[in-house]
Order: sequence, then C-alpha cells, then structure tokens
Amino acid sequence: MVKTVARERRRLGSPPPGGISPADPNPYGWGPFVVLFVVGMVDRIEANLMSGVLPLIQAEWGFSDTVAGSIPTAAALAAAAVALPAGYLADRHSRTRIITVVVLCWALATLGSGLATGLAAFYLMRVLLAVAENVDNPAVGSLLADFYPAATRMQVYGWTRMTTYLGGVGTLLGGVIGQALGWRAAFLVTAVPGALAALLVWRLREPPRGQMDRIMANAATVPRQSPPPGAAEPPQAPPPGAAEPPQALPPGALEPPQAGPPQGDPAPLPGATVKPPFRAEVRQVLAIRTLRLVALGVMILTLGLGGVYYWLPSLMVRVLGMGTGVAGGVSGGIGVVGVLAGTVIGSSLGKRLHGRVEGGRLLVGGSGITVGSIVLGVALLTDSPALLVTLVLLAVTISATAIPTCTACVADVVAAGSRGVGFAVLQVLLTVGVAFGPLVVGVASDATGSLLVAMYALIVPMVLGGLVVLAARGSYEREAARVLAAARDS
Repeated sequence: MVKTVARERRRLGSPPPGGISPADPNPYGWGPFVVLFVVGMVDRIEANLMSGVLPLIQAEWGFSDTVAGSIPTAAALAAAAVALPAGYLADRHSRTRIITVVVLCWALATLGSGLATGLAAFYLMRVLLAVAENVDNPAVGSLLADFYPAATRMQVYGWTRMTTYLGGVGTLLGGVIGQALGWRAAFLVTAVPGALAALLVWRLREPPRGQMDRIMANAATVPRQSPPPGAAEPPQAPPPGAAEPPQALPPGALEPPQAGPPQGDPAPLPGATVKPPFRAEVRQVLAIRTLRLVALGVMILTLGLGGVYYWLPSLMVRVLGMGTGVAGGVSGGIGVVGVLAGTVIGSSLGKRLHGRVEGGRLLVGGSGITVGSIVLGVALLTDSPALLVTLVLLAVTISATAIPTCTACVADVVAAGSRGVGFAVLQVLLTVGVAFGPLVVGVASDATGSLLVAMYALIVPMVLGGLVVLAARGSYEREAARVLAAARDS
C-alpha cells in the first residue's frame, strides 16, 4: 500500500521522499514525461488532421492548391507572433496552468473545425488552433529541464519533441476517418482527447524552477575539489537531514518541496536574480550562438519536411493513383515509424558521443539532417510506389536523429530562468518553417502544373540546414559550461 501511494505521488510530479540526489537520472519518475508526451501527441494529431482530409475538403469546397497551402502558412505566422510572449509568460507564471488552458483551447478549435460551414470559418479555426499550440511549447520545454537532469534530458526531450514531427498520426487518422465517416467526423472525434489531456496536466505538480541545474552544478564541483591521492579528505557536508545554506547544496541535501496545492508556481528560491524585462531577456537569449544556429538549422529542416509531407498524401493520390484513405494511411505510417526509429537511434548515438567528441550531440543531429535530406531528394526521383515509400521512410528516420540531440542542446545552453524564452525562440523559427513549406510547394505546383516538381524547391535548403547545425558545435561546450557555472554561483 505504501509503495502504491509513493508511485502515485511520483506520477503527479512529486519528488522522492528522501530528496533529490545528483546521481539519480530520474528523480521525479516518468509521470511528468508521460503527461507532457500525451500533450504533444494530442497537439500533433489535432494539427495534422487536415493533411489527411485535404483532398476531401478541396473536393467539397473547390479551392486551389495555393489557398490550401496558405492555411498552414497563415496559422503558423499567427502562432509565431505569440511564441515569444508565451515564453516570457512561462518564465514567470505557473507552467502547468498555462498548458492546461491551452490544451482546452485546442479541443475547442478542433471542434470548431469540424462544425465549420464554410472555408472562412474553417480557416479561422485552423489559425486559432495554431496560436494555442504555440503558447504551450515554451512551458513544456522549461518544465522538462526542471524535472530531469542532463543525463536524461536527451531521452525525454527527444520523445516529447518527437511529437512535433509525428504529424503522421494525425494524417493517418484524418485519412482513415475521413474516408469512412467524412472529413468533419475526423475533427469531431479527435476533439475529445484534448479535454482528457488537460485533466492530466492539471494534476501535475510544478517543480522548483532551476533546482535541477543547481543540483548538477554543485555535484560537478566535487571532482575538482578532490584532494590528491594520500592527502587528507576535506570536511564533508553535514549528514542528511541537517540544515544546509542555500548556496551550498551537496548531493542528497536538497529536501523535497513541502506539501501544498498541486498547482501554482513555487515561491522564488534563495539567490534567485531579478528577471529582466521582456526585450532584454529576448536579447540575452538571442546572444547564445548555439541556440541561434540550432534553431535556424532545425527551422530549415522543418521548412522542407513540412512542405513535402503536407503534400505527400496528395502526391500519392494524384501521381500514384492511391485512394485518399490509403494515401493518408501510408504517409502517416511513414511519419510515425520513421520518427520513432530516428529518435531512438539519435538518442543512442548522441548519448554515446556526448562528452567524448566535441559537440557530439550536434554532430549526430547535423549529419542526420544533411544525409536525410539528400535521401529524400533521391526518393522523389522514383516512380515506383514501393521504392518511394522505402526511401522516404529511410529519409525520415535519418533526419529524425536531430530531434533528441538538437532539443537537448537548447536546454543545455539556456539558463533555467530564461528557458521559456529560449524554447520560444526555437518555436518561432520552427513555426516559420511550418508556415512557408506548404505554401512554397502549393504556389510552385500551381505555377508548374506538377506537384512533384514543386517539392524539389525545398531539398537544397534542407541540406543547408544540416550544415548550419554542424556549425553550432564550435560554441556548444563553452556555452553549456557557462550555464552550469551560473547555476553553481546562484
């Protein structure tokens, strides 16, 4: 019975009863990760339904490819406008409350999409959905860094941020449900998970902001303070349970937060600095070279992948003669399997190279983007359905190795008090990529009369995106060490 209660508390995001040890890679348990992963999955399912049902909507309302491509563009631009303020908000207020409200808004916007009686109303619902989605991303990124130490961040970031690229799930559901019950049913059915996800987040406790960095930073000082062999040991920290000054937190000395309401941002910890105004904080974050290069490289990747995969079901319908349900199912399956495999491979390779090769995580991510983009270009050259599916799956798998590696690097180089804005910067650039990829392909398709030719406009930029990520290796180690030094001195 005691064990059952302990597991339940950990699932809600409570720390272990004995305090947090620097050696523990998972002090809060997997509950916070599961909750935030579910949030990401609901986000992507609701956002990508349209790709699977797009042929059905176009058949009913008769709009052009340019108009179809402009819907995600308008939605993404509106979302980009709120991303930085959302990051600023996440650095100052309860992140669990922010996410809860946002997820409920997703459900309402998805419901409105299914009930829309015309293109204008449908267009508006898709824009509102995208705006709500971008408000929660900085809060999720900030929460994960306070729940999990560096040893585990690549795995949890990889799997939660992987959902950003798991549009295949929504595409698959949209195509299958749309084919069987009509495109409106696809939106109405998937509005339900949003309310359930909101309930999960509402029960998640808020961790102390920046505590995990301080634990890692103080633990990292121990080897450098060790005396030479044979020398007397320095005085040890007081035994567990003794009072500790806030600026010296040895392993195991941190006590869990006292019992209190499950919601609300914790009180500021001793030594916390005054947060700068919005513009000053954005400038500070943008001064981080690793963040700028990684965000730019991933944005270019998203530009290409967003454009190609948004139109992939339509390409299969028009060029390969597949039915809407089959095309949506195949495209969605490629996305799901490829992203899952790439995330697992990227996490494994990144963990193996991190600390052994300078910027090892970024070496994996940048190389994956570059090679995966080249493979995707080769895939589009073939007219064999089987070969096309095989090569596109391989391209997605290789490119997806960048998901865990690049996201973990962002958390490493941005200080805890500014991670909301840091992930907001990443989200703004990702959103720009999502915005213009489908539109570029749609406009080029109308201009050339060939959807296949239009997709090639995005292959070269994707290769360049991988090279940009590789360039970030030169500053990663220095800027990650700076974050830990600042946490140690706080």
